[in-house]
Amino acid sequence: MTSRTLERRLLAEFLGTGLLVAAVVGSGIMATNLSPGQVGLELFENAAATAGALIALILCFGPVSGAHFNPLVTAADTIFGGMTPTEAAAYIPAQITGGIVGAWVANAMFGLPTFELSTKVRSAGPLWGSEVVATLGLLLVIFGVVRSGRASAAPFAVGAYIGAAYFFTSSTSFANPAVTIARMFSNSFAGISPSSVPAFVVFQCVGAALAVAVVWALYPHVADSAADVVVPHPVESTDGGPTGTGPVPSAKSKESS
Repeated sequence: MTSRTLERRLLAEFLGTGLLVAAVVGSGIMATNLSPGQVGLELFENAAATAGALIALILCFGPVSGAHFNPLVTAADTIFGGMTPTEAAAYIPAQITGGIVGAWVANAMFGLPTFELSTKVRSAGPLWGSEVVATLGLLLVIFGVVRSGRASAAPFAVGAYIGAAYFFTSSTSFANPAVTIARMFSNSFAGISPSSVPAFVVFQCVGAALAVAVVWALYPHVADSAADVVVPHPVESTDGGPTGTGPVPSAKSKESS
């Protein structure tokens, strides 16, 4: 892979994660402005905007980087052989940095202090358990959809899952360390206090570890399609010429999975 190829992928991850966080935080602020005091409606507005933005962003940036937008998706894909540890080590800082910038941009768009910290404490056993479930489900959806040969449906499946998980988890489904870290920089409906972030990230990692084990149990040949997560994206050879997407599963491996 050329350095220019990796640079393009990192830019896609930076922009995609940033715009995702801008959608999460911005829609949370707008929901509070539009429906003050109506928490259920505010959550619905926040969830709908986030799900819609996520679908669009995966469709937009997926062909460049795979549209991970999530360090745990990147880590799991690395474990399954879809990318190298060096690539993952570059993806994750790009995602975290992009997310933080996205939160700052959202604050600025609504005339709030650009640089601020949330005071919204989210610290309780049910919330931590929800993050395990939310992250487990997210990774199962991503790798299950791709491994079953329905990668073109992945943007819609991921967006639908996140939109639903806003309501069926008590934590409203952060399920993403980069987004979690970024949301502590907005003292809004979507914020989370810095003191609450470490536990959320730890339990998200627990959910991801469980997901890796379950995916391997369900799809023994998941490595055959790991390079196509979240959606297929071209990989260039060292001379800059396109080599297509990741490995195509053989008929035999599909049957045995």
